[in-house]
Amino acid sequence: MIRKLSSACTRFMERYLPDAFLFAAILTVIVFVGAMLATGLGPVQMIRFWGDGFWALLAFSTQMALVVLLGSTMARSKPFDKLVKKIAKSCKTPLRAAFIITVFSAVAFWINWGIALVLGAMLAREIAREVKGVDYRLLIAMSYSGICITQGGIGGSITLQVALAGALSKIAPSVFVAADLIPITQTIFSPYNLVICALFAIIMPFVAVKMHPKAEETFEVDPAILADAKIEEKKLTYKEMTPAERIENSKIVWAIIVVLGFAYIVYHFVTKGFDLNINITNFILLMVGVLLHGPNLINYVKAIAASIHSVAGVMLQFPFYAGIMGMMIGTNGSGVSLASVLSNAFVAISTVKTFPYFTYLSAGIVNFFIPSGGGQWAVQGPIMMVAGDSLGVEPAKTVMAISYGDAWTNLIQPFWALPTLAVAKLKARDIMGYLVVALIVSFIITTFGLLVLA
Repeated sequence: MIRKLSSACTRFMERYLPDAFLFAAILTVIVFVGAMLATGLGPVQMIRFWGDGFWALLAFSTQMALVVLLGSTMARSKPFDKLVKKIAKSCKTPLRAAFIITVFSAVAFWINWGIALVLGAMLAREIAREVKGVDYRLLIAMSYSGICITQGGIGGSITLQVALAGALSKIAPSVFVAADLIPITQTIFSPYNLVICALFAIIMPFVAVKMHPKAEETFEVDPAILADAKIEEKKLTYKEMTPAERIENSKIVWAIIVVLGFAYIVYHFVTKGFDLNINITNFILLMVGVLLHGPNLINYVKAIAASIHSVAGVMLQFPFYAGIMGMMIGTNGSGVSLASVLSNAFVAISTVKTFPYFTYLSAGIVNFFIPSGGGQWAVQGPIMMVAGDSLGVEPAKTVMAISYGDAWTNLIQPFWALPTLAVAKLKARDIMGYLVVALIVSFIITTFGLLVLA
């Protein structure tokens, strides 16, 4: 039954899903019309909201692009390459390969989504080289499937943000004061969140095995697709090097940068506690990458150049999603916006018990139009945190519900799959059929967690 469902979904997506950029363009049109209907404003106002919002997330988009680029570069290092090859060799059969890549994805995304996006795809490529008869599309899809629990992991952008004093008061000043915060013991490390993440990591691998196509329907990748861009290596003796090349290959310069970098990382956590924000995450990815690509800095420069293609889609599409967000939060004279209409529709039918669940559903819908945890928190946080407080819902549960919704529909929102697809050399339509099934599984698990466990 699962195989038939995934096959049907794959055929549908291959036929009807456009390129990821066209998907963003279509969403722009939908929100343009929907926002006018929700607010009563005209096209001129919507065009203004769209244009004003286009560059509103420029700093954040750069941060996100750096997460992808630095994670991709780190994943290209020799230690990571050895790890990938070792895991791939343990995948003896197609079904075992599908199982292992899914477990790996869940663990990797729980730790850090920037690394997982690229490292998972690299592992899938290596498995395709090692294992005959394995479906390459399924491997890539399952390497991405763990994204639905990334906001419940230690790199969750929303949960880490609200763990800092002042973040809540900025979102909902009528409810919170500057000193208020939500510790990660109530979000990331809450029992129900750990159970939800564990259930996905346990159940989804078995579903992946069931989804693997029959031999006659299996998509085996062309070896030419798996050819990596080579990082130029030019080994010269010290005497053969020019002064510039000696500086580029200097172990001393490399060592100084590494020591300074890790000294700052230690200083940051000693003085600020477990503040794993996006900037320090990128700094860690940068310094670990420099360390692993040593013992000189020029190796890292070459690795960055080989990885830069992975951020092309993010840099192109993020401004369009920022424009979409501008239209969604654009208000009329009464303070009504499309985002508030969608959110309040779910709030209106909520009780104390069901509020987190309906928040999760509304966040899943909004995420199609704003595929960014930080952006979604800025849009829905003020509405849902105030509404939850008025109903008597624990703030931590509201935060987790928004986080789950944001991560859940990333499975079929092709934006964050772009780095994975860049490494895999596939189109979104090639993997989305399998991810629809993963979406359903994730929905069932999270529903159980929010309605029964939370």
